[in-house]
Order: sequence, then C-alpha cells, then structure tokens
Amino acid sequence: MIRSVLAGALGAILTFSSLPAFAETFKLAVTDVEGLERLQTEWGPFKEALEKATGDTFEFYPVNSRTAAAEALRAKRVDLVVTGPAEYVVINKIAHAKPLVGLSRPDYFCSIVVMAKSDVITPKDLKGKKIAMDDIGSTSGHLCPSQLLADYGLDPTKDVEITHVSRAVGHEALKRGDVAAFGVNYMSWVNGIRGKDKSVPQGAFRVIARSGDLPNDLVLYGAHIDDKKAEDLRKAMLDHKADIADAIVSVGGENAKYRGMDLVAVNDAAYEPVRSMFKAIGQPQYADFAGQ
Repeated sequence: MIRSVLAGALGAILTFSSLPAFAETFKLAVTDVEGLERLQTEWGPFKEALEKATGDTFEFYPVNSRTAAAEALRAKRVDLVVTGPAEYVVINKIAHAKPLVGLSRPDYFCSIVVMAKSDVITPKDLKGKKIAMDDIGSTSGHLCPSQLLADYGLDPTKDVEITHVSRAVGHEALKRGDVAAFGVNYMSWVNGIRGKDKSVPQGAFRVIARSGDLPNDLVLYGAHIDDKKAEDLRKAMLDHKADIADAIVSVGGENAKYRGMDLVAVNDAAYEPVRSMFKAIGQPQYADFAGQ
C-alpha cells in the first residue's frame, strides 16, 4: 500500500516537473494582418503550435498598421510581433524590440527585370528611365531593388523615376513598355504572375541584377520582456521548429511564401543590410516606415 502511494506521488511529481515552472501569457501581433478574424484564420495554427512548444499562453493582439505594432510594443500592450526585415529595423529603432527567431524563407531575394529584347544591359542603363516597384516600404519589392540601383552607382531618389504598383500591374507595365524595368521579389513573381502568364514565353524576360538572400522575417520581442524568458522561448521554438513551420504553412494563402522555411537563431547585426537600404532611399535614420 505504501509503495503504491509513493509510486503515485512520484508520478504526480514527474508530470508536474515536465510542465513549465512559470507559464506566462503573451500578447502576439502580426504586422500586415488586420483584424482578429484574419489573425485566427491565418496564424491560429502557429499560435497553437507555439503554445504546445512552450507551455505558455498566447493571445492575439490585432494591429492595423506597422506603426500601431511599434507603438503597442513601446506601450507594453503587445509582447511578440511577427514581421518583416524592414519593419523590424524601424520597430527596433522606435521601441528597442529584439529578434527572437528568424523565419528563414528559401530563395528570398529581389531582382531587377527587363524585357529580353530591351537594350538595357545593366542597372546603369536605367538612368533617367521609369521603373516599377512594389509597395512603398516593401523589403523585397522596394528597398532591395533600390539598393541594387545604388550598388550600380545610381541614386534611386534622383536618377530614375520609380512608380509603386502591385506586382500584377508592374508585370503588365513592363510587357507594354510603360516602364523600362521592374524591381520585384523574384520568386514571388516567378511563382505568381509570371508563371501564370501565357501571353508571352517566360524567356521574354531577362534579369539584369539580383540581390543576395535577404535577412529573415522574424518574431521579435518587446524590450520589456526579460531576456532569460526570451531565451527560454527561443529554445522551445527551435526545439520544435518543424512543428511550428508546418503550422505556419498549413493555412496556405499569403503564408505559402514560407513553404520550405526553417526557424533559425538571428541577431540584430543580420539586419544591417536593411539599414543600408533605408539610406539608399534617403531615410538614413530609419526611424519611420517608408511611405508614412
């Protein structure tokens, strides 16, 4: 009888010890995803995987802009934010947030594309010409192509005329000759509008410059979060990275861009190239979101 009681007590102790000693509740935001319903639909599986991996509780905190996410972090109303490289650089400056883990996307780079029949050979030949780019502030569709121009000696704020349009509109404008080139997230373009366009051969386009792989999207944490707790979260996420990655891509849609992703440890120094991109577009302080 005594042995049975001791065995039961030991089992209870082992079960208890397998749980987090200090489970906490964290507020979680995702930039560029507005509304609680979208958050639950597009990032609900991620939240569930995060809770299973860490033993903590996560509650969605909807934000309607990148600025709102930064202000919520600064006011300690939100603890973790899923965001992109350009957003991180500004949020780090405004709210002193830090990288938790990187969401490493395969083949995440930008290119400058022209028509194959174009007489534009290098980006230098684009001086004085019109170029289409993605949304203002997009890491891969605006900042990165602007840096490519700067790398070839052009000032993207003076030497070319940039028009910001959707990827589909930019693609059609390039085909019509309304623009001389298109700065774009290459794989998103290839797997999207270019891959679906049967009106011209895929060989009708030519890449004249491409970047290296861009810094990762990431989950960041607010300056008010204890670094030791952040390290515990980081370790749990990396230990269960396959399950978390599967949860992110399982919903498809916009999250399809993460297919083949890995979760990796990152630090602030990895985002210095993005700070250089802000300088290229004339925002050396990177204290404001481009276009705002």
